[in-house]
Amino acid sequence: MARWLLPEGISDVLPGEARFLERLRRAALDLYRGYGYELVVPPLLEYTESLLTGVGADLDLRTFKLTDQISGRMLGLRADITPQVARIDAHILNRAGVVRLCYAASVLHARPLHPLATREPFYVGAELFGHATGAADAEVLELAVRTLALAEVQEVRFDLGHTGILRALLALDPAAQLHAEDIVAALSAKDAAALAPLTAGLAPPARAALRELIRLHGDERVLAAARADLPQSSALRAALDDLQRLADVLQRLGAAVNIDLADLHGFRYHTGATFAAYAGGWPVALVRGGRYDDVGRAFGRARPATGFSIDLREIARLRNGDATRAILAPADDDAALAELVSRLRADGEVVIRRLGADDGVDGMPCDREIRRVDGAWCVVARAGGTATG
Repeated sequence: MARWLLPEGISDVLPGEARFLERLRRAALDLYRGYGYELVVPPLLEYTESLLTGVGADLDLRTFKLTDQISGRMLGLRADITPQVARIDAHILNRAGVVRLCYAASVLHARPLHPLATREPFYVGAELFGHATGAADAEVLELAVRTLALAEVQEVRFDLGHTGILRALLALDPAAQLHAEDIVAALSAKDAAALAPLTAGLAPPARAALRELIRLHGDERVLAAARADLPQSSALRAALDDLQRLADVLQRLGAAVNIDLADLHGFRYHTGATFAAYAGGWPVALVRGGRYDDVGRAFGRARPATGFSIDLREIARLRNGDATRAILAPADDDAALAELVSRLRADGEVVIRRLGADDGVDGMPCDREIRRVDGAWCVVARAGGTATG
């Protein structure tokens, strides 16, 4: 085997993608800072009893595990950052009021999320702790929309769901709890044939309502249909009100909205409204988020929590990397040239100085160059536009 081959699903981040990732990372963290979110940097690995506390079985399967040669205990390489941030809020910071935290870091997956996914995503995200109302959900959803806008992602559609709706329906018949996992799987797959035998023995109101969930997806009219067709309870009304509030936020921000009451990803992890963002025909969610109030309980404090994460490498694939163009400067020690180069760099331009009269520039495309025009140094278009030599 060639020594330079990397494991399946692992790849180097090359210059175009790296420029894009770093630019978007900086812009996202600046955006979050403007809303009062504080940056944290959790460790790459932890003891598994901490790292996997309060998470679902799917995250456990995606976590690389190894034995610590110092303590002999089992370690895990993080596959998600949100549980780590929840630990920091609940056990380390231990603040009483609302806490806003953000992060930007790589994770490692033992199994890829989908066949074409990298096993080393780079996540940015924001988490809000200590506030249980829809205002907190609306704030993190707004941040998610604005992050995608920073990346200039087009044709964004947000799918909204709410785990509280299924919990309210399962509560109609205690027997439904016995098949909850299978019911979740059938609903998520929109598999009416699988759902039918699972609900056949339930009380009529529960049976009819669970089967109705499969068809309750589409635009905002779904919420009105749910209010009319599902058994009414205070929990159900509250969940539908949450979704209406988030749909209003998305409409105000100009994002398309789809509501799917059978979208139950992370059902055992999330405790309220959930959202995922898609772009155009891209098949993979770029953003996933929602409310997860119970995670902090395992760390000693049950704190309301809501947030989201975005895989910047997935967005880089969608956007096909960075389109930065540079300015090529000649190899000349003239003071006026040096002053112009310094001014251009201060303005955010990339200026590549030749090291000699004949050296080649093979890398970032240079669509402009600095030349003397009527005795003065000027930036002009390069012949050939994007030539690199």
